[in-house]
Amino acid sequence: MQTTEGTESLIRPRTVVITGVVLAAAALRVAPHPMNFAPIGALALFGGAYFSTKKAAFTVPLLSLVAGDVFIGFHPLVPYVYASFLVSVVLGFWLRRKGKSAEHIAAATAASAVQFFLVTNFAVWATSTGTYPKNAGGLIACYVAGLPFFWNTLAGDAFYASVLFGAMQLAEQRFPSLREPLVGEAGQELALR
Repeated sequence: MQTTEGTESLIRPRTVVITGVVLAAAALRVAPHPMNFAPIGALALFGGAYFSTKKAAFTVPLLSLVAGDVFIGFHPLVPYVYASFLVSVVLGFWLRRKGKSAEHIAAATAASAVQFFLVTNFAVWATSTGTYPKNAGGLIACYVAGLPFFWNTLAGDAFYASVLFGAMQLAEQRFPSLREPLVGEAGQELALR
């Protein structure tokens, strides 16, 4: 870790690369793609798993989502989509704690897609944007109608999670300065060997 007159360097190669990956993935949202086959869920998982602070994990991906929506357009379900996005960031924190194995990434990706489906389809049913009756039958009909979108969400999240997490793992292997610093018992960073 570099210090200047006792203060910590604010720009670290790892942070720059992670932020760049998040912004690049966010930019893909505005490119033409099949409905719901987008990097949103994977982006949130990646941010939660890799940013060193919770503030950055929530802020950078969320701001990139907002920036994309400036081009795509805002809609009445945006608050629900963003809330679901933040749940996926928390799932990324789980990955950080449990380890970024293929099994854990697959489980978090599936959980992210499922919760997005449940939250956003519930919002369609519950708000005036939906045309479904406000009863159990209407809710079930809304979820059934959303199933094709769920499969695209799951496929997109799985594809982009593979790309994002795989690329970061390769970058960390190739460039040791990008590896997460080891933390000692007292909380200080230890040099990587």
